Amino acid sequence: MSRTRSWWGWGTVEDALDELERADLLARVAAMMPGAVLAAHEPPDVATLDLPPARLVPPAPLAALCSTEPVDRAAHSRGKAFRDVVRNLSGDLPEVPDLVVRPVEERDVVDVLDWCSREAVAVVAYGGGSSVVGGVEPRLDGDYAGSVSLDLGRLDRVLEVDRTSRAARIQAGVLGPRLEDQLRPHGLSLRFFPQSFEFSSLGGWLATHAGGHFATLQTHIDDLVESLRVVTPVGTSQSRRLPASGAGPSPDQLFLGSEGILGVITEAWMRLQERPRWRRGASVHFADYAAAVDATRAVAQSGLHPANCRLLDPVEAFLATGVATGGGVLLLGFESADHPVDTAMDRAVILCREHGGTVAEPPRGGDADGPARDGATAAWRSSFLRMPYQRDVLAQHGMIVETFETACTWDRFPALHAAVTDAATTALREICGGGVLTCRFTHVYPDGPAPYFGVYAGGRWGSQVQQWDELKAVLSDTLLANGGTITHHHAVGRDHRPWYDRQRPDLVAAALGAAKQRLDPAGVLNPGVLLPTQPRRP
Repeated sequence: MSRTRSWWGWGTVEDALDELERADLLARVAAMMPGAVLAAHEPPDVATLDLPPARLVPPAPLAALCSTEPVDRAAHSRGKAFRDVVRNLSGDLPEVPDLVVRPVEERDVVDVLDWCSREAVAVVAYGGGSSVVGGVEPRLDGDYAGSVSLDLGRLDRVLEVDRTSRAARIQAGVLGPRLEDQLRPHGLSLRFFPQSFEFSSLGGWLATHAGGHFATLQTHIDDLVESLRVVTPVGTSQSRRLPASGAGPSPDQLFLGSEGILGVITEAWMRLQERPRWRRGASVHFADYAAAVDATRAVAQSGLHPANCRLLDPVEAFLATGVATGGGVLLLGFESADHPVDTAMDRAVILCREHGGTVAEPPRGGDADGPARDGATAAWRSSFLRMPYQRDVLAQHGMIVETFETACTWDRFPALHAAVTDAATTALREICGGGVLTCRFTHVYPDGPAPYFGVYAGGRWGSQVQQWDELKAVLSDTLLANGGTITHHHAVGRDHRPWYDRQRPDLVAAALGAAKQRLDPAGVLNPGVLLPTQPRRP
């Protein structure tokens, strides 16, 4: 069945919350925040938006690839962060791409970059449009003739499968579901499932160091890359397919995480996995949060490598699963294509019990028909997938609902968590009159966790973006001051630039700037991301 992408919010129109879900969500928020004003605000019709006129006329050979349709331009002007949704709801779209360009082959990408470099037209690679950091927004501060949103959605095929090496050559514009559909007949999977899986592309994952659903081992898309093909304004880079190499700095690492400022990723050879046959899942409850953190660390350092190892703090556990605990819930999951995983699960449960954890239900087994999930895990997964749609509804009703994430070493986590909690409590009280902070671990490593925080507060309609920006500044300062990173997997974009500039060594900034000048001499690729804008008019 065909589905209609929402131009202003997450996902599809058909999958948005129905009236019953909406009423239940608002009732829970009203109970949690009795003073919140929950008046509804409907999104404007695109036809009523006063979009600036398109400034560009493409050359004739590219005209058939270009769209100036208002719904195209509006939908490609923003990502899917809270501040994007709120601005869309208010009809605030002062900057939209002049053209949306959809290449049908790599040669078209070359031609687009040639034209844009000659005419000083900014090129913003769109991916699937799921950026939450301003990465796809034509927010330009240089002397540009206009901007194009480069949408590779038509480059969406698995071109070649190497079953022996368990790898595939894949076009960068493919979205998650279509990629898996093409790999399934081969009994293979990329095994990469970010929350945005349904609406994000392989190229977008590669360009942003995206993190997948799985909590240990191959947590980032970087771990799955065999080689990349990248079109730049001065030529095309194709790295060699190898399982590993010690031949100098990796050419792929230059482009992984480069967020579209050095070139456009058009293809990649990706490492694949056999589709899992055995699964086992359990949830562990804790009475004390510090003990829950210690248990999670013990599992992360055990060498058991669970596929799921998500610690939900008490507030997150209650909101997402309805489970009331004093110390939170650890969601554990193991899977394998080669062997049963009962032994690994049993050992992980023992480690948790040694730290005071209790297993509410016996671990559940599963087979190839579906993952094993107990009640809490199933409830969390359902909430996880519906969360962006819930966020949109709350944004429509004046709430501030947003997340921020980081990573730190285990020894620094207690101080970082305490500092973020204190800073958020004070800032929420001063800026919003109060609110709620939640925390979960999305990924865990032997040397540290990736904490993912959620903020819920009553906002003032018309001031929500300003309120969130003030909160974001306080919280981002706190992360850097306490040994965290500005982002573990959300990328830098334009919104994280001030903190990325502080986190990144100056020499690395200079080297990145030199690479930018060599590969994009006209300065047209995603200006303002990772580096200051330096346009060069011909």
